[in-house]
Amino acid sequence: MTDWNRLVIEEIDKRQDELIELCSRLIQFPSENPPGDSRPISKFIIDYLKQEGIDTAIHESGETMWNLISTIGSPSPDRHLLYCGHTDVVPAGDLSRWDVPPYSGLVKDGFIHGRGATDMKGGLAGLIFVTGLFARLGVPLAGNLSLFIVPDEETGGDLGVPWVLDRGLIAGTAAVIAEPSHPQNPTIGQKGSCWFEFTVEGTPGHGSLAPLNGESAILKAARAIQALQKLWELKPDIPAEVQDIINISKEFALVRNPGKDVSAVHDHVTINIGTISGGTKVNVVADRCTVQVDTRVPFGLDYRDVLAEAKRLLLEEGIDVELKPFGFQGNANWTSDSEDIVRLLVESITDVSQKEAYGVLQWASSDARHFRKHGIPVLQYGPSELAGIHSFNERVPVDQVIQAAKVYALTALKFLGTTNANK
Repeated sequence: MTDWNRLVIEEIDKRQDELIELCSRLIQFPSENPPGDSRPISKFIIDYLKQEGIDTAIHESGETMWNLISTIGSPSPDRHLLYCGHTDVVPAGDLSRWDVPPYSGLVKDGFIHGRGATDMKGGLAGLIFVTGLFARLGVPLAGNLSLFIVPDEETGGDLGVPWVLDRGLIAGTAAVIAEPSHPQNPTIGQKGSCWFEFTVEGTPGHGSLAPLNGESAILKAARAIQALQKLWELKPDIPAEVQDIINISKEFALVRNPGKDVSAVHDHVTINIGTISGGTKVNVVADRCTVQVDTRVPFGLDYRDVLAEAKRLLLEEGIDVELKPFGFQGNANWTSDSEDIVRLLVESITDVSQKEAYGVLQWASSDARHFRKHGIPVLQYGPSELAGIHSFNERVPVDQVIQAAKVYALTALKFLGTTNANK
C-alpha cells in the first residue's frame, strides 16, 4: 500500500463508530418511495458534507426529488470516478411485523437495523463517509471523485440516475454503485427486463348461473397466466464473450443458495405475475381483469422478442389482447472484468478481506444499466444481508459496512491516484 492508502484505512478503523452512527442516522429518515420525498434526508447529507468543507449541487427532478452532486479532487480528462447511491427505500409495510421499529437505526448484536439498512443506506453511508474523510485528510486525488446521490431508484428510477445523465449534468469515466452484494462478489452485469400488462374482457352475468351464463374475464386471465409460463422455454443465443461470466455466476448461485438451486435464472426468462385486478362483485361474472407481468431477460435474448413471444402464446390460447409495456424495459448488460474499475475494486476487496474476490452477474436490474447506456463502466458493491432486502426486519452487518467503506476508499485511491504517491 502507498502511505495514503494505509493512512485512509487506519482512519476508517479509528473512526468506524462515526461511520456506523452515520448509517444509523440515514436509516432514521423514512425516505419511502412512494411517496418519494427526498428533501429531509438530502438536507442532512448536504449539512454533513458541508461540515467537511464539501459543497453540494442540488438538481431538482421534481418538487420533492433532489439529486445531489458533490465533487472533490483535481480535474482530469480520463479519471473521474462517480460514487453513486440512492436515498429512497421501499415502504416498511405492516409495522407490527417488525421486531425492531423500522426507522430506529438500532445498532445491536453486530447489525444496524431498519428499512433500507441493506438497500442501500449501509453502502450509501460508506460512500458519504469516505468522501468526507478524503476531504478532512486533504488527500491529493489526481482526478475527480464525485458523490452522486439520487432520490429515485425503487420505483424505476426515472427521476434519478437517467434524469441526471441524460441532461449531461455529470459525466464520469467510471462508477461504483453501493447496491447490496455479497462481500466478496461485486455484481458486474445484470439481466434485461420486460414488464407489461394486459386487460382481458369478459361478459358479465349473474354469478348464480356461472359457468353456464356469461364469460369470466378472470378465468380467461388464468388461462393467459398459465400460457405465459412457457416463456421460460425460450432459448437464448448467448454471446461467447459472456458465457464464462454466466457459468461463474451460476456456480456462485449454487454456493449462495444452498439447498435451493436458482442458477438456471441466468440463462432463462423468469416470469412473475405481480398483480391481478378484476371483477366488480362476488356474485357477478367478471367482465374485466388486468394482469401485470415482470419478466427478466437473459443475455442472448432481446426484451422485445420476449414481448412478441408472449403475444404469440396468448394468441395460441385464443386470447387477443394488447400487451402494454411499462416500468423496466431493456436488455441484459455488463461491464467487462478487464475494465480498470472492475479489476481495481475486486483487487481492493482482496486487499481488505484477505480472501478471494471476483465479479458475478445479478438476476435483477438496477441503475447500472443507465451508466452503461452512457458508456460509463460501472459495477455494484455494498454491504448486505441479502435475504432481508425489501423484507421485514431488514438489517446490515456492521463488519460489512466497515469493509465496504475501506473497499470504496482503496478503489478511489487506486483508480484516481494521488499527486504524490507518498504522504
